[in-house]
Formats: sequence, C-alpha cells, structure tokens
Amino acid sequence: MEHANGNVEMRSFRDPQKVEDWMSEDDSRKAKWWYSSFHNVTAMVGAGVLGLPFAIAQLGWVPGVIMLIVSWLLTFYTLWLLCEMHEMVPGERFDRYHDLGIHVLGPKKGLWLVMPQQLTVQVASAIVYCVTGGKSLKKFFQILSVRGMSDIRQTYYILFFIVLQILLSQTPNFHNLKAVSSLAAVMSICYSMVAFIMSVVEGLKGHPRSYGVRSHTTAGMTFDAFNALGTIAFAFAGHSVALEIQATLPSTVEKPSKIPMWRGVVVAYSIVIFCYLTVAVSGFWAFGNAVEDDVLITLEHPFWLIAIANFMVFIHVVGSFQVFCMPVFDTIETNLVEKLNCNRSVMLRVVSRTIFVCIVGFIGMCIPFFGGLLGFFGGLAFTSTSYIIPCMLWLEATKPRKWSFHWVVSWFSIIVGVIIALLAPIGGVRTIVVSAKTYQLFS
Repeated sequence: MEHANGNVEMRSFRDPQKVEDWMSEDDSRKAKWWYSSFHNVTAMVGAGVLGLPFAIAQLGWVPGVIMLIVSWLLTFYTLWLLCEMHEMVPGERFDRYHDLGIHVLGPKKGLWLVMPQQLTVQVASAIVYCVTGGKSLKKFFQILSVRGMSDIRQTYYILFFIVLQILLSQTPNFHNLKAVSSLAAVMSICYSMVAFIMSVVEGLKGHPRSYGVRSHTTAGMTFDAFNALGTIAFAFAGHSVALEIQATLPSTVEKPSKIPMWRGVVVAYSIVIFCYLTVAVSGFWAFGNAVEDDVLITLEHPFWLIAIANFMVFIHVVGSFQVFCMPVFDTIETNLVEKLNCNRSVMLRVVSRTIFVCIVGFIGMCIPFFGGLLGFFGGLAFTSTSYIIPCMLWLEATKPRKWSFHWVVSWFSIIVGVIIALLAPIGGVRTIVVSAKTYQLFS
C-alpha cells in the first residue's frame, strides 16, 4: 500500500506497533552510498582473508584459486539478489516465507527479509573475531618483545578484547557505527597489503618450499579439502549484514535504496577480490604448504611492520565485531520488548548486550582454534546466507523461466552451497580435534 508521501507500507508478521516503537529511535536512513562500501569491506575483508593462503595449501594451486574465484562470482551475484529483494513489495508469494521461519518486516525500514540463519552467522563471526582479536594482540606484543606483555596467556588478551567490546556495544544503532566501520575497513585493506607485499618479498628470497597439499595421507587430504571449502566460504560472510547495511540508506519509490546499495557493493567487491587474490596467491607462493592458518603469523620480518599489521588486524576485528553484532543486539532487544514486555531503556541495552558479548567471548576462550573455526563455521553457517537462501528467495519470488540465466545460476549457487555446507564442517571439526590434542584449556 502506497501513501501520499510516497512511502510504501510493508507487511509485518510481528506486532507492528511495538517493532516501530522500538525502531523509532533509529532515524538512520540518511547514510550515503559509500557508507555501504566500507560497511561491506569491513564485513568481508576480515579475519578470513588471512586464512586464504592456508586454504590454497589444503586444496592445491589450481583447485584453490578456482574455488576462490567461483565463490567470489557466486556471492557477488547473490548479494545483487539481496539488494533487489530488500524492498520488493510483498505479495502472496512472500506469505509462504513465514511458514519457513523467514519474516518479512519493515514498518519503517522497508521490506526486510529476516533469516534465522543470519543470527547464526553473526554469532559465529563474533566468536571468531574474539579469537582473532586476542591472537593478533598477543602476536603484536610478542613481536615487539614488550617486557611483561609477551608472556601473558592468549586467554587474557581475548578477555581484554571482550571488555573492550562490552563498552563499544553500547553504541545505539548501526548508523552510529560509521566511524568505527570506516576505520576497520581501512585497517583491513592495509594489513592485507602488508601481507601481500611482505609475502612477495619473502618469496623473492628463494627459500626452499613445497607447493604440494599439506597432508600426505588420503584421509588428511580429504579432511583438509573439506576445511578449505569452509575457510573460503567464511571469507564471503558479508551477506549476513547486507540487509542491515541497506536499511541505513535513504529510500523512496522513485529512488529505492537498492541503487546506492549496489554502487557501494560494486566498489566493495572490487576491493574484496583484489585483496583476496593478492593475499592468497602471494602467501602460498612465498611459503608453500608451510604457511600458517594466519599468514601474518608466518611472516616475521621486518618485525616492526608485521607487528603493526597484527595491531591493524586487532583494530579491524574490533570494528567488525560490532558490525556483525549490531543486528543481533537489535533482535535480542526487540524480542525482549515484544515477548517479555521489557521497558526500552539504557539498562536493557547494557544488560542484554553485555550478557551476549560475555557468552561469545567465553566460547572463544574455550576453543581458540582459528583455522578450524573458519572451516567449521564457514560451512555450517555462512554458506546458507551467502550461497543458498538468497537464490531460494529469488526463485520463489520471481519464478524465472527454466534454464534462463537466473534459474541456472541460482541453482548452481544452491548446489555449490549445499556441498560446502555438508563437507566443510566435517573438515573444521577434524582440524579443531587435531589442534585440541596439544591445547590446554585457557592457556
């Protein structure tokens, strides 16, 4: 239904008045198109890029690079689908989504497809970023050999990261994160370029290295390949916050938000493929199958530059944690207001967000296995939002002609996503189990 002021009224399957009251505090549809660029870069070029050389070491040169490029193309396409569907006027076809647990919201935001899998992805990202933040900060002090700091357990660095996130999590809404997100985006590009340039420098030294896959047994190669699929899927995790990013952009019937959103996505994805290919290829070329699951850990010289790069990673994941968690915060608080009749207040925000950050932080301290977590969560959670669900929604909403371009590409993306979702968690669990053999809890 279209009102005289040009706004489109969307159907909501929740209590529309309560949702609108809760969201009325956020009059944030004033963002510029370039805001979506650095939000998407922050969400994409994160901890996952540092694990790409390791993924190629597990798959091998040709399969690794092909999988990386195919994943980029497919997720670029599925992100376009999400942009197009964000404000598609709901009709009878969308009524079926509610039966699948996919809600169509939008009293003030326009159509907002809320997928349960989104929350899984965002929580998984938060856990990985806790581990990455603590690990990078510890490496920073270790490289600089700061007295009294380099011997502190990694658990305490993760704990420091958690305390910092508790403070930052009191930011009211997504739009208020633009400064944090822009800084995080710059940091991600900078440490990616440090990894790329220093890998090239190391590679030119001509040290002996092997370009075969890491494992030498059939079982090991198989599980490693499974884990690598999840690692690559994790690198394309930004879809889980794409809807929230687009919801910050102004939108009218004449100029819907998908126009500025797509401009930002094109810029962001150009940066993404540049960073991913340069880091992945140079890292594996320089170190072969001896590369670590975090390429910055493998690099050692010049020590001051690698130290700075690790600190850049820390700064980046500080911002990325907030970008991924803000939708979770909103969901938690909205449900508390709707279902438990809690009063909207600062106390509600402080308590709910602090509890959530503490829970994901505790999980991160218990299983701080970066490589295994990437593979496990990449397959278990990220494939659904990046490869599968956007295509399922598009096929249901538009009914494209069989064997047309959209029909073929959508089904291909779904099939690839299902394969990764079935295989990657197996490899991730195996990697975690192998790492846990030499791990002491809270070490």
